[in-house]
Amino acid sequence: MENLMKAFSAQATSASSSTNEQGDVSLLQFLDLQQLDCLNESTEHSLKSIVSSKKLNTSSEYLESDADEQLLMNIPFNQSVRVKSIVIKSSDIAHAPKKIKLAINRQSLGFDDVADAEEPAVAQILELDEETVKEGKPVSLRFVRFQSVNSLHIFVVSNHGDEDETRIAGIDVIGVPVETTKDLSGLKQQEN
Repeated sequence: MENLMKAFSAQATSASSSTNEQGDVSLLQFLDLQQLDCLNESTEHSLKSIVSSKKLNTSSEYLESDADEQLLMNIPFNQSVRVKSIVIKSSDIAHAPKKIKLAINRQSLGFDDVADAEEPAVAQILELDEETVKEGKPVSLRFVRFQSVNSLHIFVVSNHGDEDETRIAGIDVIGVPVETTKDLSGLKQQEN
């Protein structure tokens, strides 16, 4: 019995020390690309260009803001998910996101809805440090606020260099799908 307890304790310790818990996956595989939307994105460098492969972007593509440094990404999923952490990667630190606000499950969201919003009107506000963004490290979220997510909204408030454009080379959303939901994106409404 003692050996069994030691083995269980060792497994629990090693599982909790890793960044992703057992069962955590990239939730980009559950993206609904038809509903994907980003406000203030440049036409040449869109959100779709860095997430259409449904995994963390490793190509030379990047998302870039257009009129100013702010971006509002609306990321819908084809089923409910539980989000545990996000990855935002940018090799160009001066143009990398610094302050972001996260919201969930909004039908329509514009800049006016989030610009002055504070917690709990938005699910979480994060300040990303340079090393985290440059290395693409996962940023843990308040898991209790991201339990049944159908859409994740990421508002980039500012970037590290106070530049006119923000650039993001890659985004990933880490968590688990909610077991009871099914992918309904392929269903079509029947005509009478």
